[in-house]
Amino acid sequence: MTAAHPVPERVRQVGQRALVTGAVGIALCLVGLFMNPVEALRSYLLAFLFWGGVPVGCLSLLLIQNLTGGRWGLVMRRVLEAGTRTLPFVALGFLPIVIGVSRIYEWADAARAAADPVLAHKAAYLNPAFFAVRAVLYFAIWNALAHFLSAWSLRLDAGPDRRLERRLRGISGGGLVLLGLTITFSSIDWGMSLDPHWASTIYGILFMVGQVLAAFTVAIVVIGALGDEEPFRRVLRRDTTHDFGKLLFAFVMLWAYVHLSQFLIIWSANLPEEIPFYLRRTRHGWLYVAWIVIAVHFVAPFLALLSRGLKRNLQRLATVAAVVFVARCVDVFWLVAPSLDRPELSVHWTDLAALVGLGGLWIGLFARELAGRSLVPLNQPELDLEMEHA
Repeated sequence: MTAAHPVPERVRQVGQRALVTGAVGIALCLVGLFMNPVEALRSYLLAFLFWGGVPVGCLSLLLIQNLTGGRWGLVMRRVLEAGTRTLPFVALGFLPIVIGVSRIYEWADAARAAADPVLAHKAAYLNPAFFAVRAVLYFAIWNALAHFLSAWSLRLDAGPDRRLERRLRGISGGGLVLLGLTITFSSIDWGMSLDPHWASTIYGILFMVGQVLAAFTVAIVVIGALGDEEPFRRVLRRDTTHDFGKLLFAFVMLWAYVHLSQFLIIWSANLPEEIPFYLRRTRHGWLYVAWIVIAVHFVAPFLALLSRGLKRNLQRLATVAAVVFVARCVDVFWLVAPSLDRPELSVHWTDLAALVGLGGLWIGLFARELAGRSLVPLNQPELDLEMEHA
């Protein structure tokens, strides 16, 4: 029987410092809200799309792991579950966007919507009331899935239970379908509708893959930071670390494939209602950001992860994961910011304040949830055997 190990004190210390940092960032956002409410709300949306996607990505990985199995998922499970348990607070963090919807989205301005034939045609879907209702539905589904996955997983710590394992697989199958639909529609509502005259059927997949990649890199960084602590010190093997590296390589490749697919389809079609999306993102300084994303998000990780030795070295792999996580932030900025009335590349101080504020709060809440349970599932035969051998 696996014994629970106390969570290292540094987890709580990092969480407390992050909460303080986040509070300072949010205070600066409030200052920016009084100085320039439109810019502050847009900056808040950018930060929310990045940080709010991490727990949703954790949820996606948990559903995938429950269906497919794999030792990598057992080692990482408690970290991912801690991420999903921050979703109630993420839902509360969406309230400023609902309140300030008319200052962020063009279609939420009744006068502009009535004067634009395209917006008038889409008004049945793109209107503030229905926007809020859909957001409630998304968060209700995500929180319900996160609650049952976490609760049933905790009950398995008492020992193997075939009935609970079947429940987890059952909810994961249907949950993946619901998650695919809700992530697609939420990305359309919160990101793509910033430019209501443009549409892409791949846009939701861009966010879906990006969220999974962000969550996976967070999990690798956390495990890398705690790899010398119990119980990770005994359950982590080179083969498991190698699995982490291979999956990270696969997700990086998938991200590049999806982005390239959208680019090739839109660029080759050369339609006037589609091509402006890339024209805005390759002019007036934005092209430099695009090259940075390509280099840091794909080329550098791709070349690094070709090394088998790196994929089997947890610390080096965690470094690559941290770089990809930062690149995820830049990618979201490049994907969304040009649609926020920024024809030229510009970074406002409220962008950084919101990013630090929401990031600090999320990390603090994540650390608190991580410290509330054992770092690995208890009484799992595969992990028990490994700990006994160790």
